[in-house]
Amino acid sequence: MAAHDERPDGLDLLDRELAATVLRTGASAGRIYLLDEDEPVLRLAVVCGIPPELVTPWLRVPLSWPSPAADALREERLVWVGRQEDMARVYPRVAAMWPYHLALAAAPLIGARRPWGALMLTWPPSHPATASRRERSHITSRARRIARLLDEAARPADIPGRPRIVPVHGRPAARSTRFGLAAVGFAERLPEGCVALDLEGRITFVTTTATELLGLSAQQLLGTRPWQSMPWLDDPVNEDHYRTAVMSREPVSYAVLRPPDQWLELQLYPDVSGISVRVTPIDTGEKRRPTHSSPPADTVATAARPVRVGRLYQLVHLAAALTETVGVRDVVDLVAAQILPAFGADGMVISATEAGRLKILGHCGYDPEVIERLDGLPLDTDVSPVSQVLTNGVPHFFADPDEMSAAYPELPSLSGKQAWAFLPLIVSGRPVGGCTLTYDRPHHFTADERAVLTSLADLVAQALDRARLYDAKLDLAHGLQQALLPHALPAMSGLNVAARYLPASHGMDIGGDFYDLVRLSDTTAAAVIGGVQGHNVTAAALMGQVRTAVHAHATAGASPGQVLARTNRILADFQTDLFVSCLYAELDLAEHRIAFANAGHPSPLMAAPGSRASARILDIEPGPLLGIGIDAPYPVTTLPLPPGAILAFYTDGLVEIPGVDMTQSTADLTRHLADAANLPLDELIDEILHRTRPVAARTDDIALLLLQAGRCLSAAGSC
Repeated sequence: MAAHDERPDGLDLLDRELAATVLRTGASAGRIYLLDEDEPVLRLAVVCGIPPELVTPWLRVPLSWPSPAADALREERLVWVGRQEDMARVYPRVAAMWPYHLALAAAPLIGARRPWGALMLTWPPSHPATASRRERSHITSRARRIARLLDEAARPADIPGRPRIVPVHGRPAARSTRFGLAAVGFAERLPEGCVALDLEGRITFVTTTATELLGLSAQQLLGTRPWQSMPWLDDPVNEDHYRTAVMSREPVSYAVLRPPDQWLELQLYPDVSGISVRVTPIDTGEKRRPTHSSPPADTVATAARPVRVGRLYQLVHLAAALTETVGVRDVVDLVAAQILPAFGADGMVISATEAGRLKILGHCGYDPEVIERLDGLPLDTDVSPVSQVLTNGVPHFFADPDEMSAAYPELPSLSGKQAWAFLPLIVSGRPVGGCTLTYDRPHHFTADERAVLTSLADLVAQALDRARLYDAKLDLAHGLQQALLPHALPAMSGLNVAARYLPASHGMDIGGDFYDLVRLSDTTAAAVIGGVQGHNVTAAALMGQVRTAVHAHATAGASPGQVLARTNRILADFQTDLFVSCLYAELDLAEHRIAFANAGHPSPLMAAPGSRASARILDIEPGPLLGIGIDAPYPVTTLPLPPGAILAFYTDGLVEIPGVDMTQSTADLTRHLADAANLPLDELIDEILHRTRPVAARTDDIALLLLQAGRCLSAAGSC
């Protein structure tokens, strides 16, 4: 037991194994994502060979999002992206954030007990665009090793708030101080200047020649980033060159102007530990020009600092992500998953105006009791600046509780936060809501943060306005759908029933598929299922009329063929261009028989449960679709209904799968019904839907009705 307790925890294992994996696969960088236990999100746990600020937008990756790590875990396969062109085609959101040439692999971490997460590795663009079979095998074996180590850890890997940074091990170190001094002497004797940067861009070494060329002492340069200590380098283009070198691991060379008139050539040579920079003066007589010239130092000192290039990439990335949001919940989740970590925030509240009050639409990082107190505040409240921000459209930033208390004394103690950014969400001059980002510690908002947050608020506003309109239409669609479909199916002795309706995944989530069960007597019932062309309000309205007509004719005592024929004549009177498929069945539970009439609908299935369960497609004589001809006949097919038999009625959305032959998909549905026929009916119907259409995206509506006959012994219905 003691030996077990001495084993390292999950994160200690990940540190060593990720560094070893990067080294042994020849990768330039690696990351390990772990699956959150409370929500379907991958969270970045360990990073190796890359500055953490470059992966800030990817601290949280929802499993539903299109990304290499999420796809690898969700589909349990190795994802390989060998070129930037492939990245832009398959993962445009990732390509927008990482516009660098590199190769990438993502492998799932599947343990014996559970899925753990995903391993991601990147290589320089010099790597072949296609991974060899041996390389793929090596990557997956390393992923399996990491998963096994997590399985065997003394305790699971608790995901830290910020990812752990580990160096790449295995690089040769200096053998003695004498060799280190010799290296310094070698660099000092070179005619050009030499500067060393770590992977986070900090200067760790500088020669005397470099200090002379850069115009600052070693004490002023060491420990700083170049664009911080030298204002004339404080330009997004210069930072982008650094990021390109770090990500691609390829040399980068460009010219800059050190004010007032000194041109310098900077040559960046990256590897897994940092970047070596050669600084060489350029003769003014040469016809060389910089990739970008910065304003003079005195201008930079008095002007607002330019936005960091990382922020610009984040803005592009978030803009692309916001275009994919559909409902309000999607917008809230995106802000929580992407915008909060991108700006180091700990909490957020998104609110909108409703009936003169502030309605909170979503939140993160807040105690529910605090949200309850903030929700529903009047617009003229003096508790929070949200109403003022919505009124004048000007964002408010508070760096610490003292600043906030001076204007809104109640809010610091109420929220428990230490810094706030209140952003108005305005579309075409009309306020649609407010977004508040909060911090658990005091936070100074730099000029570039304020600029990017203000621009981002405009994008969030458009997404939120669109999402609220979509949700309103969705509520209307759901209300109409629920009104047209039966609220509950009648209970009958000797008959078990289960039904499901799944709307199409796109559009208004409303369609023309329907089902019903009509009680005719104590031992007879009518089951009906059908579908109207399209999934819109017109189709749904026609579906309601058809269902009502079938119900009326069935309860009036019409035979199955007469029910469809009379409904067809009513449909002709509507003068609609839409056609309707319909399957009508009259079940006699006392006599154990069933009579069918079919108007162009897929034939039902019948399963016989037991130790050797089987299922088959019933041979029903078809008739034409409803709406084709007024006097079209609908033949009746009568078949035995064995006690315990299960009948499956379904619409074509269940078997019409893109890229799959309908005959094959129907055969698969029949097999799934047989395999699970011994389950209770409610479990059976969910199992069929899961096996037949495991993917959430649906291009058509699906209706499924299951009936199981009991063992009625008499016309009186005793079972």
